[in-house]
Amino acid sequence: MPPSGLGPGALTWDLPTQPCPGVGLVLVTGASGYIGGRLVGELVARGYRVRAMVRSPEAVVRDDWPGVEVVAADAMDPGSLAPALDGVAVAYYLIHSMVLGPLEFAVADISSARNFRSAAEAAGVGRIIYLGGLGPSETILSRHLASRQQVAEELSAGSIPCTILRASIIIGSGSASFEIIKHLVLRLPVIPVPRWGRNLSQPISIRDVLKYLVGILEVPQSGDRTYDIGGLEVMTYAQMMSVLAELLGKRRRFVTVPFGGPRVVGYLVSLLTPVPAPITLCLMGGLRHDTICSKNAIQFEVPFTPIPYREALIRALGREQQDHVATRWSDAYPPAHELAPQLHQLRRPPRYSARHELLTDRPASDLFAAITRIGGREGWFEANWMWRLRGAFDRVIFGVGTARGRRSSRGLRVGDVIDFWRVEDLQPDRRLLLRAEMRMPGRAWLEFTVDESGGRRRLAIAAYYATRSVWGRLYWRAFQPFHWYIFAGLLRQIEQRSLSPGPRQGSASPG
Repeated sequence: MPPSGLGPGALTWDLPTQPCPGVGLVLVTGASGYIGGRLVGELVARGYRVRAMVRSPEAVVRDDWPGVEVVAADAMDPGSLAPALDGVAVAYYLIHSMVLGPLEFAVADISSARNFRSAAEAAGVGRIIYLGGLGPSETILSRHLASRQQVAEELSAGSIPCTILRASIIIGSGSASFEIIKHLVLRLPVIPVPRWGRNLSQPISIRDVLKYLVGILEVPQSGDRTYDIGGLEVMTYAQMMSVLAELLGKRRRFVTVPFGGPRVVGYLVSLLTPVPAPITLCLMGGLRHDTICSKNAIQFEVPFTPIPYREALIRALGREQQDHVATRWSDAYPPAHELAPQLHQLRRPPRYSARHELLTDRPASDLFAAITRIGGREGWFEANWMWRLRGAFDRVIFGVGTARGRRSSRGLRVGDVIDFWRVEDLQPDRRLLLRAEMRMPGRAWLEFTVDESGGRRRLAIAAYYATRSVWGRLYWRAFQPFHWYIFAGLLRQIEQRSLSPGPRQGSASPG
């Protein structure tokens, strides 16, 4: 029977296990990431006292987590962990450094795990739950899968019981794997598949991952064990894309090719999808091995039937169509984005700036509604080809590019991605401040403001640029002539689109 008080709004409402809030304080690390951001809400819904650990408090929206304590700590900084772990009974370890790329993340992952285990032992934490990756232990694994296995070993090496869940490909709205599959199907009528791309995997829905993460907490005897979690079907990557193509009504042909290593394929995939190369290189490397569940005891410990792969796709597509994507892979990319200096934190104001204004009679609320629709599918209203060209160049040099789009087309919150920008500040009907995340020899911000001016509204766009290098100054000079053309047209477009504004700011549902 579902626990009393838990409604169908929580994804874990039908878990066969019973909540045990008496377990004590539960820490969720990586709480600003794709899985951590959803797990916090599920734990709260089941009555647990939760502390969310992030590298910067500005990385989360506290309104989404009423009653949740948010602490700032970095597993790479051992000294910051003690306050986060103080009084914690159970800690979810959801930290990974895959966003650093295949050459750097492994070292960072091991260091973070070692620091966290030592600090957790000193704090008297009673249990660690870690979500890792599936992979055969008897073969030479990719860097990505090997790192996940080494992290599990590091967390288990101490005195604290460590429960390890190992998952294959995770499918859900906002997941990197889902967005890669979807965009390849949408963009390629003929899809080349390397021989290693026909290895087997056991994809699992994000909602089932959350159920297992919560359910295993409620199974006391699961303390120091390893479980594999997966969906109902064992499939090749080509089969996964074929099912999605059928759902989307796309006729696609899959051709096996005898060439194409994971690094080459990973880079090409990054150019065709919103997911940047540092992530695709790691994910493609993992496809060189079968990732199938072998340790299936969790099916008896947390007995429920996972949803089929096709249903997982339908739910993910439905969330996108409803514009209810709660978290997204881009929430944690690029690495350390939440630690980047904010505009108000600079010791000196940026040396270079450009400002353009427009007086209008349109209400501030309508103007701001139009402003918050920029980017993503709607584009930038003016000179879209220029924005896309800059984004394409950025992606070629391993930057984020503009293909990241947006989490939601109708709502924004601090920390959200808009193409190659991130929301740094949002004051409804007054101010939207974006921080640039494309590769450039400096730091840049784009500010939209709406102010009262003699009974009318002053709509303004300001660009700020901070640099100390010669290349940085040349970069600003090279792009300066385009500011007037782009910004003047963008202001006119915002005014025009404010005549028929889209939906107001809204929040995403937890699924």
